[in-house]
Amino acid sequence: MKIGVSFANFSFPLPVAEFAATVGDLARQADDAGFDSLWVMDHFFQIRVTGEPPEAPMPEAYTTLGFLAGRTDRIRLGTLVTSVAYRHPGVLLKSATTLDVWSGGRTYFGVGAGAPFNPVPQGPGTGFEAEGLGIPFPPLARRFEQLEEVLQIAHQMWSGDETPYAGTHYQLPRPLNSPNSVQRPHPPILVAGSGEQKTLRLVARYADACNLFDLPGTGYADNLTHKLDVLRKHCADLGRDYDTIEKTVASHIDTDGDRGEFLAHMRDLARLGLDHVLLSPPGPWTRARLTTLAELLPELHAL
Repeated sequence: MKIGVSFANFSFPLPVAEFAATVGDLARQADDAGFDSLWVMDHFFQIRVTGEPPEAPMPEAYTTLGFLAGRTDRIRLGTLVTSVAYRHPGVLLKSATTLDVWSGGRTYFGVGAGAPFNPVPQGPGTGFEAEGLGIPFPPLARRFEQLEEVLQIAHQMWSGDETPYAGTHYQLPRPLNSPNSVQRPHPPILVAGSGEQKTLRLVARYADACNLFDLPGTGYADNLTHKLDVLRKHCADLGRDYDTIEKTVASHIDTDGDRGEFLAHMRDLARLGLDHVLLSPPGPWTRARLTTLAELLPELHAL
């Protein structure tokens, strides 16, 4: 089993001038320790799932990943995940490709439809980043249409095909992408979400990896088994080899908790068919937390 670390919480008890050195050192530690991947959320305001308020520090994703690429040598990098509403696909693919070039071919392209609901406007003081920053955020049904077009554009631009792209939502008269990605035919495309009719079908048609959610104590085993069965059926319907898709799952770790329980849970995930677990702690990563998890890597990689 592969193990990734997710940098989701940046509420360090430090002056902001020290954030770069702190995050850079943590990334170097993760790289040296042998973790397989390093992820950041693509948000502009902090989100509630971290337990922090919207005003908590949240650096921009691709700038952060470019910085981390320069501080690391082998660990893979990605967003968990980019919302299609936040960047025009031509700009998004240029950013993702540039990251792949500067990292020497170490990136995932993580993308999704964004919030799985239609946010209600809140006005001044809103905690929703798109509204707060004035970013157009279409209804969910339209975002799924946009997601499919972004995936089509990604495959086209990474193939080097400059034929005009004419979609319903996006038109690219010349989708030139130079320099193109180091990874060929393209960086692994990860589509996040567990929607059975749309998201998982898009995974089967366009993606190299899926990303599901691990919620211990809420029937996670039955839920994950069901979602993977749905993905398997979509693959069969589309003539796609299910085994070519990397199954990733977002989970959590309490490094002060019981190691035996954590390892047992990771074994459960491996038995369910998950290939790659992306972990975040309660609060920011620290050197001590990474060290604790790194001590378990030999057992985890052996699963």
